[in-house]
Amino acid sequence: MANILNIETSTDVCSVALTCDGEVLEHHENYEGQNHAQVLSSFIESVMKYATSREIKLDAVAVSLGPGSYTGLRIGLSEAKGLCFGLNVPLIGINTLKLLTVEVMFRHFFEEEIYFAPMIDARRKEVYTAVYDNALREVMPAQPLILDENSYAEFLATHKVAFFGNGSDKARDIISHQNAIFFEGVKPVALTMLALAEKAVRENDYIDVAYSTPLYLKEYQTTVPKSKI
Repeated sequence: MANILNIETSTDVCSVALTCDGEVLEHHENYEGQNHAQVLSSFIESVMKYATSREIKLDAVAVSLGPGSYTGLRIGLSEAKGLCFGLNVPLIGINTLKLLTVEVMFRHFFEEEIYFAPMIDARRKEVYTAVYDNALREVMPAQPLILDENSYAEFLATHKVAFFGNGSDKARDIISHQNAIFFEGVKPVALTMLALAEKAVRENDYIDVAYSTPLYLKEYQTTVPKSKI
């Protein structure tokens, strides 16, 4: 049995959940956009007060590593590292694309073998994506992908493919194959991290607290103002 504090900040949703042995004990979510820096600390403080009042000792902290928002990922990982250092507990890194896939697997029942293609918006026609099978095995590695009509063609030719995540809306207008299935409203949240985080604890699969970094998939780019001279 493991008590885990889960932190998810990879998209416009900020969420925190305290879980234990398959049960969610306390959780908070905010869907108001990129204000994670303002709300995350208060969420964590509230959850920690809950844990302290019930004499619950944390065994690990789990955090979404991305891909996703550069700023959101940095905020979440920074808070998670601080907790791990302060409480002397290990850190679990959760792939956001796998997290989205688990959310769909839990929500829906699939009688046939199907592929899962989570999508996180990466601006314009680009998404962060991967492809997994029914056992959450990686069929296509995580990568940034510019969408066109031939995207995922090799997978759609042999399997039904489920598309979801905040990048799937743009894919709906581009991918029209009969084997394409779209699920709306799938967001990465701390509640869903429970299964992946507990699996990591069972397998002793932790990441380095000091040197771990977010899974950006591509370099962060800033806009340099043009000279007015």
